[in-house]
Amino acid sequence: MDKLCKTLNISLLCFLIGLLGLNVHLDGAEKDWFIYLGDKKPPKAPQKSMSSAEALPPLPLPAVPLRRTERKKPPQPDYLIGKVIWGEAGTFVDSNQHTMEIADWNLCPTDVQKLLEQTRQIELFYHWSNINLSGFHYDPKQLPALLFSGVRTLRLDDQTIGSLRNYVLDGGMIVCDSIAGSPWFYESCREVFNKMFPESRVRILPLDHPLYHIIADIGQVTYPRGREIADREGNGRFTGVKEVGAPLLEGVYVGSRVGVLISKYGLGCGWNQNMENVQTLKQAVYFDIDSATRLGLNLAAYMVGYAEAGVLEGRAEVFGLADQRPPTDEFVFAQIKHGGGWNVHPNSAGALLMKLRRLTSVRVNLKRTAITLGKDDLADYPFLYLTGLDDFVLSQAEVEALQRFLGQGGFLLINNGLGLSTFDQAVRREMARVMGGAQFEPLPERHELYGSLFEIKEVQYSPVLRKAMPDMKTPKLLGATLGGELKVLYSPYDLEAGWLEVYYPMLRGYEPLSAQQLGMNIVTYILTH
Repeated sequence: MDKLCKTLNISLLCFLIGLLGLNVHLDGAEKDWFIYLGDKKPPKAPQKSMSSAEALPPLPLPAVPLRRTERKKPPQPDYLIGKVIWGEAGTFVDSNQHTMEIADWNLCPTDVQKLLEQTRQIELFYHWSNINLSGFHYDPKQLPALLFSGVRTLRLDDQTIGSLRNYVLDGGMIVCDSIAGSPWFYESCREVFNKMFPESRVRILPLDHPLYHIIADIGQVTYPRGREIADREGNGRFTGVKEVGAPLLEGVYVGSRVGVLISKYGLGCGWNQNMENVQTLKQAVYFDIDSATRLGLNLAAYMVGYAEAGVLEGRAEVFGLADQRPPTDEFVFAQIKHGGGWNVHPNSAGALLMKLRRLTSVRVNLKRTAITLGKDDLADYPFLYLTGLDDFVLSQAEVEALQRFLGQGGFLLINNGLGLSTFDQAVRREMARVMGGAQFEPLPERHELYGSLFEIKEVQYSPVLRKAMPDMKTPKLLGATLGGELKVLYSPYDLEAGWLEVYYPMLRGYEPLSAQQLGMNIVTYILTH
């Protein structure tokens, strides 16, 4: 009864506040974030009372039909981003009896439109549409990206979560913009997408991630109101002071790309080139116009640039379907699972092994096997592969299992997915625990590995590396010797990306031909030593 009375009292208070037009803010209430944030200033109403229309279903706006044209080249779709219709609609009434209809999904109505107008300066000419998921085709080839924008709790049913998961796995990208830095929207997005991808998790993107560099190099951004906002319970610090610092974006990796991107702080008002309304929300935290614009241009270019990689990496590993039988004397590509993003380039291993089978007499099993250190028996696997995109930590049991594997003659190949510094630091830290006093040393240019199949004296690196280090012509592989033999080989630049022959913008790695020759040489070397 007390709880009911408390609820009724709060509702009555809100009604009186709206009736009198008083400027009162109720800290911590989710509905306080539910205000218009677009570029047309609504009727002045410091505190608004919400009508019963809030409980209505999403606005019945149809999705704009997509133009389907047959092209010989892989399609550059006319539509790049669909803004998802979700949540509820609300009618607000101020003290002057002015009413305004707003909806969870469309508090800043022209954010995507104005972003894509700005992308014309980088020669990306795309359109956007409003998407109702109830009739959506979930085909990333027709619409590569979806945007969820809002401030209140995002709720999706299980069927929709499953459909969106398949959309991302097929190559689509989902972006979530907490348009005013609302903890309600941000935390609910993390919950939804952690549920959607239980095998992964939402991670902070490292500052050398391609998304921060694909068009503009973004090392610092401006937050006009500071970054520390209260959570749902009102905990936290809010300074309201301008801050210049590192950008913060989070994502879920699907293969090597970001399949789901979550912005904790507001982007849309900056894309809209208007801060007037978001500034009236005293708890709002957001990027300034310049920072939001630069991040938006990079994001649009990333959507386009990684679309092909998303499609190819999302396909079922067809190469291994023919090799379902247990391997006998064949080479098996056994890959280590760990707590970070361990499955960086799906399908790449099978593509390399298929080339090795066609070009040599080496007996290989095309089915890649995932291994959990400390749980799986490693006795039948003379070779293990470890790769990643960000930080990871091995448990003591995993360290000991890897030590036993190497001590019994096993060989470990480590690859830095996309060539990112965060994974490089993790590799050196964790392998120091595994290898004891052994150190990584550059593999000599005349090492026999470079001649085990192909004679490799020079290699071709990706454009980013060629620009950064134009004099680097020879392979850069690091090795660790245990018991007088090469037992651990580490490539600080992405070797695996080239096995699949797909373009990865901002890749710090090898071009396909060099990557494939090095990969086949490594397998041949392992089998002959």
